[in-house]
Amino acid sequence: MGNSSSLMLRDEEIDEIMNETEFNRNQIVRLYSRFLSLDKKGQGYLSRDDFLNVPELAVNPLGDRIVDAFFTLASSNGDNEEQQLNFRQFVRILAHFQPISRVKKNALNSRKDKLLFAFKMYDLNKNDYITREEFKVILNNRTIEEADADRDGKISFEEFCRAMEKTDIEEKMSIRFLN
Repeated sequence: MGNSSSLMLRDEEIDEIMNETEFNRNQIVRLYSRFLSLDKKGQGYLSRDDFLNVPELAVNPLGDRIVDAFFTLASSNGDNEEQQLNFRQFVRILAHFQPISRVKKNALNSRKDKLLFAFKMYDLNKNDYITREEFKVILNNRTIEEADADRDGKISFEEFCRAMEKTDIEEKMSIRFLN
């Protein structure tokens, strides 16, 4: 079965994905198999509904925000106007959940990219700021007051990064099961 899904990916495509994401060949083939299993209609892309049907996301109180962040991130890269993710986009987004790259400076799993992904989950209205109301959904007011350095009632990405420096965000946003 692993061989049949690897036949659908060209070697040069796998090599390109390996270079972009730091996933190894086996991980890419496994992700492709997972992508195919999520693409129940065989359309070659995943929709929001495909993600929301994943049991782990369906029961997660942040599941909808996580899915939204997937599509927002793809859109911010200019990759996704129609709220659909192809395999390449799917893998690029999952690369954010790998342990932080110590090898490549521009890797998708850099600390800054992990923080940007988390920031987009909190920025519900997608205005590039987290308001008190948006942040309250997840965190308490004290954290907001600590993070809002300029006291304007909202948190910029830079303020968010400074606040997250005190946490182990890299560890929490890493997938270890692929290694």
